[in-house]
Amino acid sequence: MHQHTIERWQQDHDFVIVNKRGEKRTRYVLALTAVTMLAEIIAGLAFGSMALLADGWHMATHVAAFLITLFAYRYATKHAENPAFAFGTGKVSVLGGFTSAVALGVVAVLMALESLERLFNPHAIQLNAAIAVAFLGLAVNVASALLLKDHHHSHGEHEHHHDHNLRAAYVHVLADALTSVLAIVALIAAKLAGLTWLDPVMGVVGALIISVWAIGLIRETSPILLDGSIDEDYQQAIKQRIEQDADNRIADFHIWHISPHHYAAIITIVTAEPKATAYYKQLLAEFDRLSHITIEVHRCEDEHCKHAE
Repeated sequence: MHQHTIERWQQDHDFVIVNKRGEKRTRYVLALTAVTMLAEIIAGLAFGSMALLADGWHMATHVAAFLITLFAYRYATKHAENPAFAFGTGKVSVLGGFTSAVALGVVAVLMALESLERLFNPHAIQLNAAIAVAFLGLAVNVASALLLKDHHHSHGEHEHHHDHNLRAAYVHVLADALTSVLAIVALIAAKLAGLTWLDPVMGVVGALIISVWAIGLIRETSPILLDGSIDEDYQQAIKQRIEQDADNRIADFHIWHISPHHYAAIITIVTAEPKATAYYKQLLAEFDRLSHITIEVHRCEDEHCKHAE
């Protein structure tokens, strides 16, 4: 066995998004949300407001979502170099975002069902106290949103707008802010105009809007978790770059997500004049979305394998 180093042939498998600032701020938001959640649930039960209870329920799910967010950050970082993960833990943040989105959708359904029940079976509401607590919830939501808003800022080579884990936490905060606003509108309308039916109606409206957000986040994360490929134009450009060189033909071609913004590729090339795999990788150097490339080359003596003259 030769003793030469093999490092220059090895490829990196660490595709984890490092977002220490986002992780730290998520902890602050978790603490704020947990305290406000308890206040709103207790007040909603005491004062009889469905809109306020809905806001408290959302905060309960957001507490769970923030715990998922923090767990995903810690797990991905801890196991980044674990060989048990073929391409690292770059998808852990996406899984965290997907899980949070599912939780958001479930709560939206429960919120809609309870709101409909309250619409047909109205409950008495202590309006002044309910309005005060709803404003408190909104203040906490706004503060939380400001803490998490920097998820669009760049961090080295990685951009946080690809951090689905943090984005899910941000969407949870926005959803809670929305239900707080709807609760305030409903409670004030009930106080000033006697429109008590508006309280459960706002619960239904909030549930519908939050469902749309949840579905959008699920659609964004699920293709990554299912090894979705890169867009068709990018694929065609890669194929053309290889097949326009010499008499190369592509026999097998796979590109898939290994993290939110990293792709792996396996390409099998058939040619009458095979070269070293490094040569073909150099042909693809301009395609910077490909972070891990495996090339397989086969010699072909058959004229049918070549481009038509």
